[in-house]
Amino acid sequence: MTDLPQLTAWRDALMAARYQGVRTVEYDGKRVTYASDAEMAAALADLNRQIAGATDRISVVRIQSSKGL
Repeated sequence: MTDLPQLTAWRDALMAARYQGVRTVEYDGKRVTYASDAEMAAALADLNRQIAGATDRISVVRIQSSKGL
C-alpha cells in the first residue's frame, strides 16, 4: 500500500489540475489523462477514501474491569 505523503501528493496534483481545467496530471514522472471531469472526481474520491483510511485513529478506549465477586 502507498504511504500517506504519497497519497496526499497525488491528491494535491489532481486537485490542482482539476481546478485549472486541465485533464492531464503529471506526478512521479507519470502522466495520466482523464476522459472527463467525472472521472477526475471519481479518482479524487478514491484518493480521499484511501487517505481517510490511512489516518483513522481510535479516539476512545473504554476499559471495563471486575473484581470477580
